[in-house]
Amino acid sequence: MTRSSTLPPPRFRAARGRERGAAAVEFALVAPILLALVGGIVEFSHAYNLQISVTQAAREAARTMAIENDQGLAQAAAVAGAPGLAPASFGFTFNPGTCAADVIANVTVTYTAPAVTGMFGTTLTVTGVGAMQCGG
Repeated sequence: MTRSSTLPPPRFRAARGRERGAAAVEFALVAPILLALVGGIVEFSHAYNLQISVTQAAREAARTMAIENDQGLAQAAAVAGAPGLAPASFGFTFNPGTCAADVIANVTVTYTAPAVTGMFGTTLTVTGVGAMQCGG
C-alpha cells in the first residue's frame, strides 16, 4: 500500500476539520431552540395536569355539596379528589351558599401552584367549575 491510498490529500484533511467546527456552530445555534421547546412542553403538561386535577376537585365538591349541603364536607371532598395537590393552595366559591331542592349547586375551585420552569411566570393559577342539582 502506498501512502496516497491510506491518507487523503492534505487539502481534504483541512476541509474535514472545518466541517467539524461548522457542526459545533450549528449545534450552538439550534440547542437553545430545542431546550426552549422541551421546557415549554414540560410547563404546558404541568399546567394541563393541574387543570385536570382542579376540575375533578370542583366536581367532587359540587357533588358533595348537592348531597350533604355542607361546605366543609364539600371542601374536604375536593381536596381528597385531587391527590398530590397542597390543600392550603385551594380557594372555594359556593353559589348558592346552601342547597335547596331543584337548585343547582355551583362550586368554583381555584388553585395556585409554582411553575416548573418559570418560562411563563413563577406561579400558575387554574380554575375548575363543578355543578350538580341539589338533592339529586
